[in-house]
Amino acid sequence: MAARKSPRTTVKSSRDGRKAIARAQSSRRSGWLWVAAGVVFVAPIVVMVMISIMKSPGQRTPDTESASLQSPPATIAVGAETMPPWPAPADASAAVAAAGLPMMGSEGSVEHIHAHLDVLLDGQPVPVPANLGVDTRRGTMSPLHTHDDTGLIHVEAPVKRRFSLGELFSEWQVSLSADNVGALRAANDKIVRVFVNGTPQAGNPASIMLGDRDEIAVVYGVPRAGEIIPSAYDFGEGQ
Repeated sequence: MAARKSPRTTVKSSRDGRKAIARAQSSRRSGWLWVAAGVVFVAPIVVMVMISIMKSPGQRTPDTESASLQSPPATIAVGAETMPPWPAPADASAAVAAAGLPMMGSEGSVEHIHAHLDVLLDGQPVPVPANLGVDTRRGTMSPLHTHDDTGLIHVEAPVKRRFSLGELFSEWQVSLSADNVGALRAANDKIVRVFVNGTPQAGNPASIMLGDRDEIAVVYGVPRAGEIIPSAYDFGEGQ
């Protein structure tokens, strides 16, 4: 026959059980408080990190792109004095920065025009490379750029603004002035001439502003009778 527990033993066991339950509940409450405190502490950090990423220099917003285009167009061409041919710069973003222009995540639509550039050295064409002003690795581009090697210049900006030939040559990283194109300098009857739609332009060629459907010809060499200077370009439909 099993021994009966005394009332004191039963009461003590009941008290011990209630204490154990209370300790467990307290432990769970403490655990949840620590979790809640962790969430409260970590959440602002996550938000700050996300804001920091969104505002990082590599991620321009439309507002910052527009603001950086408020300055007047550059009228100098910052580039190297090297011999042709001149390929597109390895670091397009750095070349665009040298031109004083921003890199954008997409093409702008407020100012949208096209022009065409021919470069002739001693009567021979020099290719204008594809992807001037386009950083294919980062997926960004300048509002002033080329897509192919036809010499077609695209202006697709988020604001109304003019763009200069000097800015394009800076993106190309080719020096341009009234006396030189790259390393080719005016000497021994060879000179630098620039034409817009067949009309010769005097002064600093880097200050020439690009107009919609302009044909621009940069010509280096000895002027010759009967030479052919490009005066028009077939932009086709939709350009």
